[in-house]
Amino acid sequence: MAGTRRGKKRAGHETTTVNPPASPLRQARLSLPATLAQVCEKLDSRAKGGSSGVTPGMLSGWERGVRVTSIKYRKILSDFYDSPPETLFAHQDTQLTTPAEQPRLLVGHRDLRDAMADVVRDARRYLAVVGSRSRDATYLEAIHNALAAEPELVHYRVLFGPPRHQVLKDHLLDLLQVRDPHDRSLGLKTLHIGIVEDDPGTPERFFCASESRAVVPIPSLTSSEAFDSGMLFEAGVSERLIDHARQLYAGARKVETAAALRSLPAMPS
Repeated sequence: MAGTRRGKKRAGHETTTVNPPASPLRQARLSLPATLAQVCEKLDSRAKGGSSGVTPGMLSGWERGVRVTSIKYRKILSDFYDSPPETLFAHQDTQLTTPAEQPRLLVGHRDLRDAMADVVRDARRYLAVVGSRSRDATYLEAIHNALAAEPELVHYRVLFGPPRHQVLKDHLLDLLQVRDPHDRSLGLKTLHIGIVEDDPGTPERFFCASESRAVVPIPSLTSSEAFDSGMLFEAGVSERLIDHARQLYAGARKVETAAALRSLPAMPS
């Protein structure tokens, strides 16, 4: 069929690729002009300790909108380019508010637990779990089994304060028997365990996300004491939450040895 198809335009006998317009963040870099590596070098030269933490790959992802830039790096890049964040990162924020997916409400302990277990069982590339209150044996066993069955599945587990239940602490110790967080035999780190220390200014977060789906618990719609309500999201939101977990882990204290985990206090089950 003549005309535009999948980003290509046919004119006569020639086929040309129609590229989407460059994001404001990319336009700012090209206007200098500078390569991705050159921008990172300049950011490093400005940073305390000589490293900003920004890599060419991260910057490319931010420019293309496949990753959302955190508040910290929005400020760094806004200062560097001398441009307000609402301009530089408009392409990212527009994507976040586009109603491309329809979340599904989960009500009832069984529906919530089953949805979270399904997210775990379907994970093939990434599994991010955030929170310190997990105690459902079926759900925790599903995580264990997923890591045992899929050696290349990259798992992030970020705690907010110490485990609230002994069963969660035991689960984390058990994961060390399945995976070595320091192993790189597959070319990458596949187990990440960190803790965000108790801080009144840092709200605890709860979610379970794979590359295809995510479940985010919400306040119970049935009881002030129940854990039985949540929202099920599809791939677009789940990918953002995986990136959220990566950023949390980057700033968390690592607890990736048996000794470090055993030193965490835990309430008895």
